[in-house]
Amino acid sequence: MGDPCVKRRWLIIADDLTGAADSASAFARRRLPAHVTWGEPRPESLADTVALAFDADTRQLPAAAGARRHHDILRRLFEPRMQVFKKIDSTLRGHPAEEIGAMLDNLSTWLPRLRAVFTPAFPAGGRVTRNGRIYVHGAALEHTEFWSNSRPQEHASLVSLLESAGLHARHVPLDLVRAGVASLRAAFDADSEHANQHGTTVCVCDAETDDDLERIAAAALDDAPTFFAGSAGLAQALAGIASRDAVPRLVPCAPGVDRRGALLVVGSQAGPSRAALAPLGELSALRRVSISALQLLDDAHAGGVLPLGDLARELDAGTDIAIDILPAATAASTSPRIVAALARHIAPLAAHASALMATGGDTATALLSRCDVHGIRLIDEIEPGSSLGLTLGAVTLPVVTKSGGFGDAGSLRRIAERLRFIRQTGTVA
Repeated sequence: MGDPCVKRRWLIIADDLTGAADSASAFARRRLPAHVTWGEPRPESLADTVALAFDADTRQLPAAAGARRHHDILRRLFEPRMQVFKKIDSTLRGHPAEEIGAMLDNLSTWLPRLRAVFTPAFPAGGRVTRNGRIYVHGAALEHTEFWSNSRPQEHASLVSLLESAGLHARHVPLDLVRAGVASLRAAFDADSEHANQHGTTVCVCDAETDDDLERIAAAALDDAPTFFAGSAGLAQALAGIASRDAVPRLVPCAPGVDRRGALLVVGSQAGPSRAALAPLGELSALRRVSISALQLLDDAHAGGVLPLGDLARELDAGTDIAIDILPAATAASTSPRIVAALARHIAPLAAHASALMATGGDTATALLSRCDVHGIRLIDEIEPGSSLGLTLGAVTLPVVTKSGGFGDAGSLRRIAERLRFIRQTGTVA
């Protein structure tokens, strides 16, 4: 398959689109061909890529259904000598343990003595792993907005979380991570020996810095078969090593000058996304439109709230349009039904836009699918959690997908300014 000079090809499976994109963009920013796709798994989509990220779209599914889908996608797309990475949410949303388990069950039938290395740390996004637990900007995960009250408190321990899904797990403390590549690799190898009798043991590694993640990647990336699970932080470390020997390299991309405005859609209700809306609205030549979840579900009412004709004309004239869901119905606005309604109402505007941005993985998938887009050729990472690429499908446009839980108050404004630079210069540099 593909270029024989590529030492490793990577298959990344994520439970939402922004997660898939920000992991694969770690490869693209190093000029390695990387795509993200979704829908029906197509093995041919691996052609000419060093990294393929697949959005399994399981965040909202029951755990058992999500696990089955991960198992089936891996079965369809896995090839010999492929490196497999399960991208999880850095705050454990979704069903990471069950999905990791399904992938390990699948891989272990092909790869005896498989190693498994897991760390959700993403220091650039304020997420670190300490004593087998996640901390977000210094606060224990279970004390942040990202922790659901319906989750058992003991699942804040990563080892306990994995064991709840029937997996064997072992904590790898920070002092062992920092003891040197040889010592850390020996620990991974010892667990792979154990796998022959007891099943694969997942090594849960602490990491507080990017250097820690690079140590983990360096110890685990040798000729032994290894399954990786983590957030985009680990993906960055793995991509750094992969970039040393992988070819071909991406050529610079020039989408061309475009005078139309960008369509910016904020479906996420996470605090960082809400906080970034006000600074975005301070930009000149930008119109912000807010709509409630209830209005979206009322087709007749939504047609009046969203004056599509006026918005299309403003986009054509060069005004950026930002559309967000009001936070009054926070719980409802995260449902697939609401996100699908939002995408249905605003998709016609994409034909008038020079670029797209979507915040929230479910929002991005719904909007792009409505526009008959089936994938993204990734180009760069604007900042942690925000990936830039070109759409693949019925339309070809620059697109940014942004994780709702990442970024500061200025993140949406910086994305809008980057998209303005692209359309004014015709380059993505």
